[in-house]
Amino acid sequence: MNFYFSAAQVLDRLEAKQGSIKGLIATLPEKDRKRTSALVIETLKYKPVLTQIINESKLMKEERKKLTSPNLTLILVHDLLLSGGIQAGDGPIKQAILRHKTRLHGEFQKLKIKRGVKSNEELAQVQDERAARIPRYVRVNTCLWTAPKAVDYFVSKGFRQSGPFGSPDNRGFAQDPHIPNLFQFHPQISFQEDPAYKDGRLILQDKASCFPAVILDPPAKDSAMVIDATSAPGNKTSHLSALMEGKGTLFAFERDKRRFSTLETMLAKAKCKNVQPINADFLTVDPLDMKYSQVTHILLDPSCSGSGIVNRLDYLLESEREEDPSQEDRLNKLASFQVMIIKHAMKFPSVQRVVYSTCSIHAIEDEHVVGEILKSDEALAGGFTLAPAEQVLPQWSRRGLPNEMDEPDHASSLVRCSPDEDGTNGFFVSCFIRKEKESSKRKARETELPEDETLQGPRKKKKKQKRKGQGVHTISIGGH
Repeated sequence: MNFYFSAAQVLDRLEAKQGSIKGLIATLPEKDRKRTSALVIETLKYKPVLTQIINESKLMKEERKKLTSPNLTLILVHDLLLSGGIQAGDGPIKQAILRHKTRLHGEFQKLKIKRGVKSNEELAQVQDERAARIPRYVRVNTCLWTAPKAVDYFVSKGFRQSGPFGSPDNRGFAQDPHIPNLFQFHPQISFQEDPAYKDGRLILQDKASCFPAVILDPPAKDSAMVIDATSAPGNKTSHLSALMEGKGTLFAFERDKRRFSTLETMLAKAKCKNVQPINADFLTVDPLDMKYSQVTHILLDPSCSGSGIVNRLDYLLESEREEDPSQEDRLNKLASFQVMIIKHAMKFPSVQRVVYSTCSIHAIEDEHVVGEILKSDEALAGGFTLAPAEQVLPQWSRRGLPNEMDEPDHASSLVRCSPDEDGTNGFFVSCFIRKEKESSKRKARETELPEDETLQGPRKKKKKQKRKGQGVHTISIGGH
């Protein structure tokens, strides 16, 4: 029964909003992941139907001493009705289900007749139709490979380089026009079993999810110091590492232990040598800590509603979310957290660039958060403003919503992706930059001088006089 208990725990965590379906599945042990994930997904597809059957049969009421977990009951009933039987040894929980086998099958047939369906598949929840229009995006991991080599590899596999989505037989592919080293394939193409995916040369990542790292534009030099504040599962982290060409130091924070394990696995697979994964909450980090005080670039992709995701498994939860009366409260709490983490990032003394992104389409998590940050003490004290549009993926046409901004002109500095029109999931990206410090430093130096002195006048004379007076000392030091 352990297999069933693991699946039930995933459903429990989903109900508690502790993560996405994909994210929680990624935390399962490797040896059980494929089997457990299949059961979780299939159960969710039929959850409304199964719940109705369980209620109509009064199963949990009559077996309340044995069946104490609604989600475990849901999973076992799924296998009884839709998967050829419960795959576990006899025990009190299994027997409690089997005692009602006839009644459960009877309720199942009555439901099919009532809904006028002939197959079980017709009862399953249907995926968002927009997902079928989103290409399969494949990013070349330049830590291990190059785009030209990847193209040769794709061709050797029978693909043909052509326009987006390619040919009628789905074997065409194209280089993405906005993101370097990203390729588009037909949505039905899978790379899960491809050797280049398994060994880390290829990374499956939605196009919009690639925007934050490109917009952050981390430096590729040995002295670079960068933070990815919320790293798991690691796609954006590996992208940052590749853009940094493996140079400098990239601190990757993840507070959840299970997700941190997933992050470590991903980074090892992608051979990201300049990354220091840290199992800690970014919000607990002291910005003045010498280890992080020289960080200049910070990527923030915190928890959000996920309302923009249409080609992921979480469509199976949408019906529940829509009926959730606390949805507005949830969005407000998420927005408060998002504001908090941006403010914290702005406290790092050397940070010059902070990118904030969500996979949400709600303005409350996007434009409203940006507006609140721009008025905050942290932004004003640190001299932060929005990066101009020419620094924020200028070739991308869809921008922020002016009517959701206090300053409508700021919308041009924001990036949005529409699942309806852009061939991506819904996404939002903003970039805060610290205003140029050099001019203020120069002014500060000038104000320290007497009013009748300038940098070109007596100050230069003082330097010359000092050098003349140091002649003897120079000789004596040489003698040592």
